[in-house]
Amino acid sequence: MNSQRQHKYSRLILKDIAELFQRNYSNSFGGAFITITDVEVSPDLSIARVYVSVLAAPDKQAVVDKIQDMKGAIRGELGRKIGKQVRIVPDLVFFLDETEDRAERIEKIIGDLDIKPEEDTND
Repeated sequence: MNSQRQHKYSRLILKDIAELFQRNYSNSFGGAFITITDVEVSPDLSIARVYVSVLAAPDKQAVVDKIQDMKGAIRGELGRKIGKQVRIVPDLVFFLDETEDRAERIEKIIGDLDIKPEEDTND
């Protein structure tokens, strides 16, 4: 269970990383549309798991890998934004958020089901 402090820290990081991507990295990933969907912070506030949704990219994981390679620069910029509000700037670990893809697959599976109506046997 996340503490109030973790939750507050997560919201701050999510807001500021989203702004960084919008301002500084909007053209860095070959036209891919990137959204920061969630941030989970470890109990000691030293690690932030950043979940990224990627649209309009043929290889979504490659985009996330590129973001992960840039994490030092991203963390530095984040530190300049939130450094006066927090004691430590967490290490960033980026993950592909596949929630949307999973939902689409489930909807397709359900839509493709051929379920016949149950016959009424209570005559």
